[in-house]
Amino acid sequence: MPNTCAICGCKIHRNGEYAKHTIKGRSHATNHHYVARRFLGLSVNKKGERRDRIFLEPPWKLDNETGQFCYECHEELLHNPVLLPKDIRRFAELIRLRKLNENTKTLSRVKLAERIKLLHEVFEKGIEASIKIERRKSLHL
Repeated sequence: MPNTCAICGCKIHRNGEYAKHTIKGRSHATNHHYVARRFLGLSVNKKGERRDRIFLEPPWKLDNETGQFCYECHEELLHNPVLLPKDIRRFAELIRLRKLNENTKTLSRVKLAERIKLLHEVFEKGIEASIKIERRKSLHL
């Protein structure tokens, strides 16, 4: 097990106090599936339970891979992204431009799968652009 969080770099452990509002609880190690199990027709909560797959083939080839994170980065950051009304409106516009919107739901979940991939694309491009900006700033210091 890596001994640091993959995001913030803090030392992580498995020695109790999981999720408690203490330094030890906040730095407790957790696993995070990079691609949600439910997207692949599996349930983490109920062993053996099957769901309808969203992706027939995992688009990122990471179908069972996990990372190690501290409780804070896993539960507070990854599971609760902040999407403001303006962000939702702009993402919805992008969905309409890509023709991934739906007026009425059908049995097909293809458009949902494509929206999930699009949200990842937005994150990827935004992170990439932000890194470039931060690197330029550090060169000018």
